[in-house]
Amino acid sequence: MDKNPNWSKKFIQVLQHWKEELKKTTKIGKKMISASKTNSDLHDLYEDLGKKVYVSLKEKSLNPEDSKLQDFVKKIDELQKQLESMEGDVNKIKFSERDKSEDDE
Repeated sequence: MDKNPNWSKKFIQVLQHWKEELKKTTKIGKKMISASKTNSDLHDLYEDLGKKVYVSLKEKSLNPEDSKLQDFVKKIDELQKQLESMEGDVNKIKFSERDKSEDDE
């Protein structure tokens, strides 16, 4: 009657695989949304820094030791590190499942 008694087992395995893929895609999506927000914040900081430098140059008062300029640099460095970390997290999520499946082969 049933030519392939393992069809239900295979079907469950396929569903499980897609469930894991959906979880992985959701995690990546969340990280990408966070990265987008961080990237937007970084862009705003660059813009504000540019305005500050412009005004300082125009007034001939540009001082690299200005605490406001140093604050911009510090915040920009922090956001860039956050973006790098998020990128690493996304790569770990993307490739962790691939590594598992390659080990299974």
